[in-house]
Amino acid sequence: MRHRLAGRKLNRTSEHRLAMLRNMASSLVQYEQITTTLPKAKELRPYLEKLITVGKEATLANRRLIYNTLRDDSATAKIVSVLGPRYQSRPGGYIRIIKAGKRYGDTAAMAIIEFVGRDESAKLRAAPAYESEAE
Repeated sequence: MRHRLAGRKLNRTSEHRLAMLRNMASSLVQYEQITTTLPKAKELRPYLEKLITVGKEATLANRRLIYNTLRDDSATAKIVSVLGPRYQSRPGGYIRIIKAGKRYGDTAAMAIIEFVGRDESAKLRAAPAYESEAE
């Protein structure tokens, strides 16, 4: 029985799953749009939306919470300095998932996951070095 067990295992160990979510979250914060499989996208959305909600208030404690989850300095800085203020008046729903058909090799369901109202030029450039306000 799997009563009250939330989340998908995605056929990975817990360490692999955590590392994968951290990497995907950092990439999504950096590029503001990524393509992945549909189950991974559905797992990533609540993981990252909680961090953006925390990042709306730019306190040192919130920065540390975000960093302890992502383990990425530039992603933490971008969440606090760019994404938090961008979605300040929005009460949730910062990320959208768009189904993108099937993958050619194994017919896995693919999806595009992106920020609502994203910066269109962020996909084309490397991640800028955001200055940390806490330093």
